[in-house]
Amino acid sequence: MAEMQLAGFLKGKTEYTLELFRFFIEEFSKIGYIELHPLKSMIAIESNHKIAYITQLGKNFIHVVFPFNQAFNDNFCFIKIAQVPGTNQYNHHLRIYFKKDINIEVMSFMEMAMLNNNITI
Repeated sequence: MAEMQLAGFLKGKTEYTLELFRFFIEEFSKIGYIELHPLKSMIAIESNHKIAYITQLGKNFIHVVFPFNQAFNDNFCFIKIAQVPGTNQYNHHLRIYFKKDINIEVMSFMEMAMLNNNITI
């Protein structure tokens, strides 16, 4: 069932976007075991907790949100950081246009999300 739902999210997307999506998932998988869980409006990336969400598959990009318990404002990769009202969760928005956008900085946030989603530095 989940495979069919995932196929629904990917259906009709450009080959370029699908390639970015596959590359991003492959890079995440190098850090540790992940599972993809299609939800109503996004794809959750999970391990032992929800790590990130793919919220948009555009014509030439993928949009990913990392939830952390603090804002990491000193970065070059996130296009927006927003606190979820009434919580200590800060959603860090990443838009990937090229494979090279998944650089050392992005990989460090991916690792942080994988290791412990509620880390404080």
